[in-house]
Formats: sequence, C-alpha cells, structure tokens
Amino acid sequence: MKNLKYIFILSSALFAFSCSNNDSPENGGGTVTDPVETNPANTQYKPAFTGQTRINGMTTNTEFKADIITSALTSPWGVKALPDGRLLVTQKTTGTLRIVTTAGVVSEPITGLPAVNPANQGGLLGLCLDPDFATNRMIYWVFSEAVTGGNISSVAKGKLAANEKTIENATVIYRSSPANPSDLHYGGRILFDQTGNLVVSTGERSVLQTRPLAQSLTASLGKVLRITKDGQPAPGNPVFNGAGALPELYTYGHRNPQGLAIHPVTKEIWQSEHGPRGGDELNRLKAGSNYGWPTITYGIEYSGQPIGEAIQQKEGMEQPVYYWDPVISPSGMTFYTGNRVPEWENNLFIGSLSATHIARLVIRDNKVVGEERLLAGEGQRFRDITQGSDGALYAVTDQGRLYKIDKK
Repeated sequence: MKNLKYIFILSSALFAFSCSNNDSPENGGGTVTDPVETNPANTQYKPAFTGQTRINGMTTNTEFKADIITSALTSPWGVKALPDGRLLVTQKTTGTLRIVTTAGVVSEPITGLPAVNPANQGGLLGLCLDPDFATNRMIYWVFSEAVTGGNISSVAKGKLAANEKTIENATVIYRSSPANPSDLHYGGRILFDQTGNLVVSTGERSVLQTRPLAQSLTASLGKVLRITKDGQPAPGNPVFNGAGALPELYTYGHRNPQGLAIHPVTKEIWQSEHGPRGGDELNRLKAGSNYGWPTITYGIEYSGQPIGEAIQQKEGMEQPVYYWDPVISPSGMTFYTGNRVPEWENNLFIGSLSATHIARLVIRDNKVVGEERLLAGEGQRFRDITQGSDGALYAVTDQGRLYKIDKK
C-alpha cells in the first residue's frame, strides 16, 4: 500500500510568559502559546483551581512527521506494540485482531475470540500484552458481551497461536454487572500495573437507570477495576465500607472511561473519561477514591439541562486534574518515554474523537501546564495511541488508519 506522508514542522518564537521557573519552557515541553481551546464553553462553571481547564498552549519545536502506515483496518479500537516491533490491533466491529508491520503489511484477521456485540459503541475494545508475552504469548482484552438481561463489559484472555492465525484457549475471566440493554458506555481499556495485576475501566452504560450505579459499590459499572490474570480481585485492593461492596473495585464514580496509562516516573495510574456536554476529565487515580459522577460534573445534559444539583465540587469526591469544555471525547492514551522528540518526554498523548486530534499534555507536579493539538488537520477520530518498540508513537483512527508519529 502506498505510504502517505504528512510532515508537521512546528516551531515559533518564544512567547512572553509569566510563570514559575518550574513551569517555564526551558524545563521542557516546547514553546508556550495562547490556549488552544478558543470555542465558547457550554457552562459558566468555575474550576476548582487555576489551570484545571484551558491551560496555555504548547508547540513542539523539534521537527516531526506523521506517516499513514495503512488505511486498511476496520474500526480499530486498541493498538499495542509486539516485542518485535509490529502492532497488534483490535477491530471493534468484526471482533477480530490484526497484526500490522511498520511497513504497512496487514495480516489476515486473527480469529478464535468470543463473540462480541458490535452494536453502537460495543465490540472488541482495548487490549494489552502479558508482561511475559515473549515467552507465554498471552494477551488480554475487553469486549461487549450479550448475556441474559442485556449487554456487559467482559474481560478475556488467550494465547496467540504460533502461526498467528488464531487465539488459543480464549477464556472469559471477568464479567461486569448488572447487565443492561444499553449498547453505550462500555469503558473498555485494560493494562497491567506495576504489580502484575490487570486494571480495567468500565462505563456506566449511559442510560438514566444505570447512571447512578457509578456511585454503587455493589455494581461494577462506572468503575476502574483491579483483578488478577485469572479475573479474581487483586491483592491489596482498597476495602470499601458497606454490605456487598465488590472486592475488585479500585476507584468509582466514573462515566465512560476510555483511557488508562501508567505514569513513567511515579508509576501512578492516570485515566481519561468522556463527560456529557462538557466535562471530559483527566484523572490521577487514588485507590479507593470516588471521582464523582453523576453527583459532580463540569458538564450538562445533551439537552442543555443541568445534571443533578449542578454542582462541581463536593467533599469526599476527587477533582479531575484537568477537564475540557467543549469536550474533545478523549479515548486511548499513553505517556511518551522516548527521547527522539526531547520536548515530549513524560508527556501524555490522548486520542481525541469528536475534536479529531491527538492531545499532547505537558504535566508537572501532577498538574497540566501545557496543551498541544497534533494532527488536527487530518479529520480523523483518534481512538488509541501507543509507543512502539522503536520509540515512535502509533495511533489508530475510527476510519481505519494507523499512523506513525516520530522525529523527522
């Protein structure tokens, strides 16, 4: 397939910027600019602290390029790098995997996974590799499963066959509850934490009947879960008060969390989630904490009406590190640990769906101090992004593209 190349050269004169030395451009990030968000907000809500939204812009000074590796994928949702440099991709609607080389060669569909319900936001979602994949070839994934009573977010595992055509011994290791006929808000990201346990995000399924379950400790909707490789509650999980509290819960009060990443320095779990009309969030997860949905939010209903009591802060509920209004619809994300683009070290990259770009966030002392919008002219819904074994970033889009983003 013909390789299409887009070269982005971003450099500009240093803007005068009043800030502490810790937040100065000389400490990394690039050149400081005006905020990148210029559209009017949906609400007049006041942020809880300075810099919680609409932070100053940042531009990359190092010349870099974005290559379209392939456009032949079908609704890709998750992407991860294999040890040999190739990319393993989930295809949402078909319920199959593909392997793509960095030269753009796409494998035949890898079959053998449990059936998915591909309706609306469902299908084959996020994936991760076992830390010992090089020897055991095990992968783990999230998918929407049709069961009695409706649909659920499920977690499965299986072994990639030596011939790379099938998944062997695919087994569902965890099923969220309760089921609901809704085909929205599955969450769907999964990763391994530093202890070798799985961290999984689930959505609250969107409908008014299930929305309050994000606050329930007896339901696994609207949560971040922490489980073992066999789907059992992970050792060291927080202990919640109340009868019937689920031992697999790690955090709660989430809406539709589609981004998870481990900070390369602190090793903490960061998470992004879709807000309603306004109020997309970036959170730093603290075990046992309540992130507020739907009690507190910086968004409103799609109809324009307030949500609940229209409050944004409440004692006992965590504030987002950052939020967007208007929304960008944040999906998969990764921290950059390479050195090919020096300004990007430890920056967070998030795929944006509705706003069709990749958000680069410069984070210092657990606060966002700069935001840049990359590939905004591509018109693509960026669904997931990961760092390859070669140090480049790779991103997939709903329209079927796989991009490689690297130093020119």
